[in-house]
Amino acid sequence: MGKGGGCIFSKKRSTLEPSDQDPPNPVSDQPQNQTSTTVENGPLQEPRKLKVFIVFYSMYGHVECLAKRLKKGVDSVDGVEGYLYRVPETLSTDVLEQMRVPEKADELPVISVDELAEADGLLFGFPTRFGSMASQMKAFFDSTGQLWEQQRLAGVPAGFFVSTGTQGGGQETTAWTAITQLAHHGMLYVPIGYTFGAGMFKLDSIRGGSPYSAGVFSGDGTRVPSETELALAEHQGKYMAAMVKRFAPRRSFMPSDSLNN
Repeated sequence: MGKGGGCIFSKKRSTLEPSDQDPPNPVSDQPQNQTSTTVENGPLQEPRKLKVFIVFYSMYGHVECLAKRLKKGVDSVDGVEGYLYRVPETLSTDVLEQMRVPEKADELPVISVDELAEADGLLFGFPTRFGSMASQMKAFFDSTGQLWEQQRLAGVPAGFFVSTGTQGGGQETTAWTAITQLAHHGMLYVPIGYTFGAGMFKLDSIRGGSPYSAGVFSGDGTRVPSETELALAEHQGKYMAAMVKRFAPRRSFMPSDSLNN
């Protein structure tokens, strides 16, 4: 699960090689809460790996590129594993063809709403539409009413990653306006802040990303994500995995009938 080929764009394909150097990870030295468990009068049991679901919608492939590097970052943290999922498409095949949307190169699974509750951490990725999330991702959030009613996502660490066409196209507002989805579910919003270090302050090249999330500029749909943008995504994956290890053992849920009390 979570395997796939290179990134797809509207007019060409590009397979991106992994970075030769890992981005800084200031949380790597934090104490870890995941420990081995024992069975009384029995052998040691390996602890289960914590799960970070990377749930995204990608039209021309840019968000998918970030998702795959996020997974690399998550998987690099001991005891945590990333899983890639798409959300359902809401546009018809005819409309997608008119928009020159390329066919998907792999068979990543489409996630169901109930599967969200299986995650120890969540990363949601989507392109912008006029400064906020694409309707495909909004439709998916709109379908999570039963999870909200039962508070099954309360306490789950969650974050975002985004794609915009231009520098002023919503790198920050697209993530910022999505925080309401997490707030109503009681999830814990985990921004990356300036934990990427010097990479967050360089001005010598165009790059997506902000303190709110990793990000990429897509241009007219053909721009290939830069290594700086991908490295920031990988860092976000590592950072989220570390936060999941910190919070998952303490996670608690509200009773399913709490809203009626």
